Amino acid sequence: MKILLLLLAVVLPGKICAQELVALQTRAGVTLSFFIANPGNRTPQAVALLLAGGGGGIELRREDGQVRFQQGNFLPRARREFIRNAVLPVILDNPSDQQAGAGMSDGFRASKEHAADMRAVVAEMKKRHPGLPVFIVGTSRSTLSAAYLGAALEEAAGVVLTSSLFFGDMRGRSVALAGFDWSKVKVPLLFVHHADDGCGATPYFEALRIAKRYPLVTVHGGKPAESGPCEPRAQHGFYGREAQTVDAIAAWMLRKPFSKEIH
Repeated sequence: MKILLLLLAVVLPGKICAQELVALQTRAGVTLSFFIANPGNRTPQAVALLLAGGGGGIELRREDGQVRFQQGNFLPRARREFIRNAVLPVILDNPSDQQAGAGMSDGFRASKEHAADMRAVVAEMKKRHPGLPVFIVGTSRSTLSAAYLGAALEEAAGVVLTSSLFFGDMRGRSVALAGFDWSKVKVPLLFVHHADDGCGATPYFEALRIAKRYPLVTVHGGKPAESGPCEPRAQHGFYGREAQTVDAIAAWMLRKPFSKEIH
């Protein structure tokens, strides 16, 4: 495993607090880039690998001396809330062989190649932060990744699925995680869902069904939607409830009492 690129470090008076853009070789001829946020004066107690929704790509890059990436998705948007809760957010882009077109396909998310990429990232973060648990967090379509990775990577401390993609399209015509065999996952699972999620692919009633077996955080309220029902600035993306939602996720990660109902 080889670190190919370390692009940015921020040095503050009296201490070093670094944010880094790293490209890690994960397979032969393939690199996976990720952004490690600056924890500031917080000492991380856990690491969260954040997988954006949609096709997964965030256009992570260095531009004019600054790290840039798409920040509209729920998880990149909420990165400071993770820091506030002593969880170090690591925001992942797509691997170099999944950058074209629509990004990661559903088939790739279930593949051994995807598991190999993420296993390498987990190992790298454990090397950088010995003793800290490393969690995988997905939202919307990236919950497909989270589910399959939870089954493949026992070295992960746990998996969080937010706004889970239970059906493969917005009209609920094809089964996705609604037909997943959760018994294959050997690490702890947490589901997080908005009660008023209006996206046909991610209905709350399926989250309630899962709650019979696994812990579920139900989110209510927030800001009026400023995007379509399957987009991140709506209930689907916990718009206006980012802080409270991450508070519950982080508490679960740190084995503290957490709110199962957020109003």
